[in-house]
Amino acid sequence: MAMVCESTFVGRRHEVAAARKALARARLLTLTGTGGVGKSRLALRVADALRGAYRDGVEVVELATLEAGELLAASVATDLGLRDGESDPMTLLVDHLAERRMLLVLDNCEHLLEECARFVSRLLREAPKLRVLATSRQRLGVYGEQVLTVQSLPVPDPGLPPHVIARHDAVRLFADRAAGASRGFELTRENAADVAWLARRLDGLPLAIELAAARLRAVSLERLVSELDDPLGDGDLTSGTPPPPLPPRQRTLGATMEWSYRLCSPGEQRLWARLAMFPGGAGLETAETVCSGGEVDPAEVLDLVAGLVDKSILLGERAEGGVRYRMLDTIRAYGYDRLTGEEERELRERFIACHHDLVVRNRIHETVPEQLERYRLLRRELPNVRAAIELCLGGAGPPAVGLEMAAELWSFWLLSGAATEGRYWLERGLERVPAPGRGRATALWVYSMLALRQGDPAAAAPRLAECRALSRREDLADVLPYAVRTSGVAAYSTGEPERGLALLEEALALHRSAADLDGVVFSLYYAAAYGASQNPRLAAAYGEEMLELCEAHRAPVTRGYAQLVLGIALWNLGDLRRAETLVGEAAGFTCDIDDKWCLTQCVEVLAWAAGAHGDHERAAGLLGAAHALWQAVDASPNRLSYHAPWHEQCAARARRALGVRAYEAAFREGVRLGLDPRLLADPRRAGSALVREGTGRPR
Repeated sequence: MAMVCESTFVGRRHEVAAARKALARARLLTLTGTGGVGKSRLALRVADALRGAYRDGVEVVELATLEAGELLAASVATDLGLRDGESDPMTLLVDHLAERRMLLVLDNCEHLLEECARFVSRLLREAPKLRVLATSRQRLGVYGEQVLTVQSLPVPDPGLPPHVIARHDAVRLFADRAAGASRGFELTRENAADVAWLARRLDGLPLAIELAAARLRAVSLERLVSELDDPLGDGDLTSGTPPPPLPPRQRTLGATMEWSYRLCSPGEQRLWARLAMFPGGAGLETAETVCSGGEVDPAEVLDLVAGLVDKSILLGERAEGGVRYRMLDTIRAYGYDRLTGEEERELRERFIACHHDLVVRNRIHETVPEQLERYRLLRRELPNVRAAIELCLGGAGPPAVGLEMAAELWSFWLLSGAATEGRYWLERGLERVPAPGRGRATALWVYSMLALRQGDPAAAAPRLAECRALSRREDLADVLPYAVRTSGVAAYSTGEPERGLALLEEALALHRSAADLDGVVFSLYYAAAYGASQNPRLAAAYGEEMLELCEAHRAPVTRGYAQLVLGIALWNLGDLRRAETLVGEAAGFTCDIDDKWCLTQCVEVLAWAAGAHGDHERAAGLLGAAHALWQAVDASPNRLSYHAPWHEQCAARARRALGVRAYEAAFREGVRLGLDPRLLADPRRAGSALVREGTGRPR
């Protein structure tokens, strides 16, 4: 049973060359063409071919699963490894890309055409070394845009000699996919004319060719020719009565889709339509939960999935936790159109319920061993979670459920650096759910915390005031500690450290009295971090308690943060050795999981430690690495009270010890290598490597 599909890239040599040439003379190239013509695969092949030509690399961003244009900049920033901070995502991207020589690939722009046009126009205007390769069914319309229309693959005349037929890309593609579908299939003198006829019948469209080739798992080539000769009972793949008002290639693809659909069993047809609800694909268990019912028996889902994989309707891809199944965007759109009214309503309800349950069961802020697995799961499921929230807030589901999902994801928004997206959903949800209940109260403090993380206390203040007022109600007393804790962080953000620490201690006491372990852990974190320079002995006690709780409950993600804040407190107390050990361990872990917020602070502290040891060259290199990371998270050590004084002291000492020119050389090399996880995984070795590579002198 074929459950995982991997395919090779066939042909397009001239198109790849043309695209490379166009990108050499233009800063924006858009690959256009009908659905199924192979724009995305061509873009990826071009990107692969050009990786060595761009000093700062090639980044590919898939937009097909992004439905909210307002999240375009935030989504691209997250995909590029940037984290939300004080700047809006667009400003963050512009600052990050301003001096970088890189290629940005934006795949599937057509459903966000206006947003993509504005987005690309600004990037090209403000990042002069950037080049953009986009794929879209129509051009973006940006000044200076070059357009390469991706045509169908060349098809031969069936009457040509077999060796000539075999050279055509459409035939090569069919033969390649047919060999994967039917073991032992080869292009021969005897079957070359039939394959050429198929390629012509399918107008050279790669997706149509792949769907047809997959049919060889079940039928012979001769039978396939017969089916395609009269797939819809009208004798011609591209005709009808009356002809549809579409270009010929779109009629070909539509007819091929219809042909593929009719070749599916009733159960496969229903599963195709229902799985189209999932923009991010689905695992087998989720497919059974959401898509069964009626003509789809839960016990038959595995076999139905296998049938759709065999027909190339579904693509099976290995992922953490098992195989995941997804559809190409064109196939998914066709399937979604096959949903009936009542069926769609019931499917939406199950889809929303499934993902609401997934979010609630996978809270990262719970102090449990599965924190890291939960984070990875939510990151993988984010396109589907977004779709569920959009259904709720867009009028096709209960708004209160959408608001609850957005609020329950608060730790995910923070850890993944997606505070902008979190605020977007919460703002929409708060508009749709004005009733003063628990859902609104929770969303208010979550929104405020995200705004504070982005350096926006003005936006946090009114939401936080409303949350405090609501939480005074007897039935919402359990929300009060979170309102108080967030108020403590807000006080620090507005320059009131004494009030801030008092509020954080009050929140901690409330969490303790409620036996709320998760609340205790996070209140300890904030009290230890912000109190480190103000009252380091108390902060160290809080950090020790947080670390003990995380180790007792084997919670790996919050343990990294406990090591960081305890290390900073111990640093302020003069225990440099233990501080460096704790922070070094945290840096290794957070680098592995790509948590740049914690990692940035860790590298900063390790720079201080290098300076304290008299290794000012290494300190300068690590300060440069930290600088690159601070930029990536759109923050600065000078904006955090527990980092600012030590940062300035470390930089001043290194500058005095090395001299300005040597300091700047080591710093710049640190900036260049600062985002390289291989160098930062072992902080001690990373620092030395930064300095050695930067100066050429061995230590």
